[in-house]
Amino acid sequence: MREKVAVIGSGFSSLSAACYLAKDGFDVELFEKNNEIGGRARQFKEQGFTFDMGPSWYWMPDVFERFFNDFGKKPSDFYELRRLSPGYSIYFGKGDKIEVADSIDKIADVFDEHEKNGGEKLKKFLAEAKEHYDIAIKDLVYKPGVSPLELVTPVTAKKVNKFLSNIDKDINNMFRDERLRMWLKFPVLFLGAKPSDTPSFYNFMNYADLGLGTWQPKGGFFAVIKGMESVANSLGVNIHTNTNIEKINCQNNEVDSLVVNGETKKFDKIVSGADYHHTETLLDRKYRQYSEAYWDKKTFAPSSLLFYVGFDKKIDGMEHHNLFFDVDFQKHADEIYKNPKWPDEPLFYANFTSKTDPETAPEGCENGFFLVPIAPDLTDTQELRDKYFDIIMLRFEEITGQKIRDHVIFKKSYCVNDFKADYNSYKGNAYGMANTLMQTAFLRPKLKSKKVENLYFTGQLTVPGPGVPPSLISGKLVAELLMKRS
Repeated sequence: MREKVAVIGSGFSSLSAACYLAKDGFDVELFEKNNEIGGRARQFKEQGFTFDMGPSWYWMPDVFERFFNDFGKKPSDFYELRRLSPGYSIYFGKGDKIEVADSIDKIADVFDEHEKNGGEKLKKFLAEAKEHYDIAIKDLVYKPGVSPLELVTPVTAKKVNKFLSNIDKDINNMFRDERLRMWLKFPVLFLGAKPSDTPSFYNFMNYADLGLGTWQPKGGFFAVIKGMESVANSLGVNIHTNTNIEKINCQNNEVDSLVVNGETKKFDKIVSGADYHHTETLLDRKYRQYSEAYWDKKTFAPSSLLFYVGFDKKIDGMEHHNLFFDVDFQKHADEIYKNPKWPDEPLFYANFTSKTDPETAPEGCENGFFLVPIAPDLTDTQELRDKYFDIIMLRFEEITGQKIRDHVIFKKSYCVNDFKADYNSYKGNAYGMANTLMQTAFLRPKLKSKKVENLYFTGQLTVPGPGVPPSLISGKLVAELLMKRS
């Protein structure tokens, strides 16, 4: 009889793990507490508008290709993918905008406009970033974080200095123009830490951005989730929604069963892609690996204040992705990581999927997704949400020279309290645990429980780290680890 495996959650890492396990012959049941699969990548529709609730940047397309290839498929079997040109725009103030082109040569030309020999320096920087990307993908991120020896290869041994320096220092030493510096520091925010706390090796994110480009699946990120669901269904994964996991039962230091909506269900093995901290609270205390003090000391990626907005007109001059860096980058970063508080002058991001996918808004309308990164566990009230909506709308209007607040016909906000309620997210974080030097690879929470046999973890709080591509990889890693021990 096939071994029964329960997978908790239905985000990228959980769906990935479920697919790999089912492919290898396990009887897999997947449980999602919400009424729709996708985790943070859920989608909702309202008044003719379609909104992706979370991830919106499709980077590292090779990782998605690799996932689907493992099942004899390719992304185009499930969704249409196009490279955005420009990839995104960055606003530094009124009349001060950079459009990120779709080739390194074109981007180098922009660097030349802002700094002497800027293009030459950029190409040198990106050549190293590509080298790091190749090392990361081939030698590091597909390792399970079991041993520090995983990091030691003939190639990585030569790069040890790149783990001891940081992104902030490297970029400041190479470039003088503050706008170019902010541009190059932006991608590491996907790793959940300040550039000054992120090892230089992680400049591979700049190659992921400027080298591999920014892509968009037709139908939004939820199209990727639906593609993964299709793979899972074809492999016999039994997916349940509206099923809350209330308890993980153990017998003799080994998983025994789950309590699901009040019903006890027996399983041979359990993989949780739910929040790692929350999952451990489902165990009796003696079976938990990490104390509250452990979690509290860790550096978590930001939370976010999100607004999903429907406009009754088209918004002029916007690209699909738009970054508003017209205020002090370092000050906002300090208000997330160093002195946690609601930011005085927030950076923000605006995404209009209807620019590239008109079906996501009624004819003549626009859908907007606005994000303000904030520190985890801040006080979250409707009054604060309203205050920050007014702040970013005013700045948007001033910088772009157009009125939009009077054209809002739908608005929904999402913040710390929602991340906690919907995802049991520790401190309401949005992206998991940051990839700092002391939270890299084998130093992250483990894929396999040290105290309970046949209990495994996947997702952005474990290996390899935050972000959609790492979550896809995490699902594969945990499945391979489980299979090795079966």
